Amino acid sequence: MNIYLSEKVKSLPLSPGVYLMKDSLGQIIYVGKAKSLKNRVQSYFQNSKSHSPKVKKLVKHLKDFDYILTDTEFEALLLECQLIKKFKPLYNRMMKNPLSFTYVVIHMNKEYHTIDTTYNPIDHDGNLYFGPFTSKGTVERAIQGIKECFKLNCSNPTRTNTACLNYSLGRCLGVCLGGSAVQQYNEIIAKLIAFLNGTDRSILDEMNQMMLEASEVYDFETASKYRDGIHAVNSLFRKEKVIEFTEENNRILIIEKLTESTIKLFLIKRTNILYSHKYFLENNDFEQISEKIKTKVITHFKNNDPIPSKSVNRNEIDEAQIIYSYLNSNNCTYLILPEKWHESKIYTSIDLALSRFLKGIEV
Repeated sequence: MNIYLSEKVKSLPLSPGVYLMKDSLGQIIYVGKAKSLKNRVQSYFQNSKSHSPKVKKLVKHLKDFDYILTDTEFEALLLECQLIKKFKPLYNRMMKNPLSFTYVVIHMNKEYHTIDTTYNPIDHDGNLYFGPFTSKGTVERAIQGIKECFKLNCSNPTRTNTACLNYSLGRCLGVCLGGSAVQQYNEIIAKLIAFLNGTDRSILDEMNQMMLEASEVYDFETASKYRDGIHAVNSLFRKEKVIEFTEENNRILIIEKLTESTIKLFLIKRTNILYSHKYFLENNDFEQISEKIKTKVITHFKNNDPIPSKSVNRNEIDEAQIIYSYLNSNNCTYLILPEKWHESKIYTSIDLALSRFLKGIEV
């Protein structure tokens, strides 16, 4: 590392933020976020033997960097996401080629409702689509896990009443032979659809039971396959919860404690931060801060036109996951505000939420 970069790294703060790495032409080649900017950027120039080939190549081309400070790691995550989409840096592989999103598609216009993956859902084609999911590998493992657990791996695509090889190996229910196996097959697919819709988790319960039964007869290899499939299916369920939550177009009030005397307020609608502000708690004046926050809530939410209900699209999924994970972390307190409200009830709800949070802070 040259003297210029060395001194620049030393001067970095320990605060959260985003760093933008540049090559010799001044082009942004990588965007990253950090809970501590100094520690994170410094790590690129230390322990080079443990770095991946991509990081080693990045450091080789790194000639300068800029950074943007944020108050919270949450803001750094969102800003990183936005900047990657804006600049599309060479070394950022996660964000966001349109082919990096995967959907589960269930073909309903066939006698056998087959499961597949796709990058491009088609409107009004009679099929069911679930997603978008950010990990194609997770989706494929989940589908394969379900197929293996419930013996959906028919190797006779024409299904001409002839037993397929997988049927003889115990991997196919026998849909290739027709009869009651077809109904059983479609019932399993119906359970999968209900699971992905968030209305029935019985398919996951059945997979857990199969894993336990395999373990009880000491078939640990099969139990391990079931376990991996269960983990992948659970990942799909978590992603579906993110999508379901985002589609509700929630108005969200969030407060994070920064220090013993400072808090940060966020007002979010769906995946958009409408307002953020840092408040200093002076003289325990909780009532005054509460009034200020309520005024902002009314300004930004009550007068904000509701977003029509719509599916989460590819441009939203990253922000949706960041916000959902933040709300389910221990880093903040939040309040979901109703779409239709009576002003006095909203004031009461905000007062109660703020009172619990603010009075728990020692100033």
